[in-house]
Amino acid sequence: MAPYRMTRLASVLVAAVVLVGACTGGGASNAPTQGAATTGTAKALTIGVTFPILDQFLQTVADGMNAKAKELGNVELNIVAAQEKTDVQLGQVETFIQNKVDAIIVIPVDTDAAGPMTAKAQAAKIPLVYVNRRPSDLPKGVPYVGSDSLYAGTVEMEQLAKLANGKGNVVILIGDPANEAAVFRTKGCKDVVAKNPGMKVTKTQAGNWYRDKGLSIMENWIQSGEQIDVVCANNDEMALGAIQALKNANLLDKVLVGGVDATKDALAAMKAKELEVTVFQDAKGQGGGGVDAAVKLAGGGTVPDLVDIPYQLVTPENMSQFGG
Repeated sequence: MAPYRMTRLASVLVAAVVLVGACTGGGASNAPTQGAATTGTAKALTIGVTFPILDQFLQTVADGMNAKAKELGNVELNIVAAQEKTDVQLGQVETFIQNKVDAIIVIPVDTDAAGPMTAKAQAAKIPLVYVNRRPSDLPKGVPYVGSDSLYAGTVEMEQLAKLANGKGNVVILIGDPANEAAVFRTKGCKDVVAKNPGMKVTKTQAGNWYRDKGLSIMENWIQSGEQIDVVCANNDEMALGAIQALKNANLLDKVLVGGVDATKDALAAMKAKELEVTVFQDAKGQGGGGVDAAVKLAGGGTVPDLVDIPYQLVTPENMSQFGG
């Protein structure tokens, strides 16, 4: 998938158009609004970008896009947010096509429902790049810029299993089940648990990446009375919600919690000895890589179908390297 985790409503309010060289927060827009970073007198290359929402993590992806566009020069980004609605996002892609943009970048709301957007962009012969969330039916020739979610879930749980000495009940907070990242991070977690005979997954539930849902889910699990030893969360926001619920119940010292993204809040929680592990996802690297790929394709160049932006394990021992 940050100073704080926004609720779904707040995320929509902040899902503003982000202009090259300046990220500004405001009301979400369903229609492209333009902003340019140009050099010289040549016509700017226009790239339409649609996000599912501009939450704290995805805003960092947008920051990376802005930085790369500014670095390249003469590139104009039209960034919009889809309010987590697949039909809105499809409409945004259609608007980009009608406006004859030079390239399109999509971070899909639903990775299983990206096909129509891909088909429309290809029919219009407009280069298309997917970033951060990999569609399940991505055809050759349409690049994906992102990270290996299976690796993230695997190294997260491997560290948690090590800290737990390979024993205990594990609960998994799943992101949006429609997202590739949630599917593969969850698989990575389960695969590691399966390799440790003393561990078992006792509960799983989708928190859709939200801190407040991680909190409410963990509260319900605590109330069930079943012992919980390890929380393997698909992202930091849900992990932070779980931590708050455990703190409220005076149980945090008995439970190991892990997440993914290495957000500012997560690193602060790690420094406070509340979060045991996270996995750095290079949001700015993904955003910059997406713009770089789109510019190359718009210029007639080629881009690999997979542009991998590696994850990195973050623990208290190395968190200072990531700003913690």
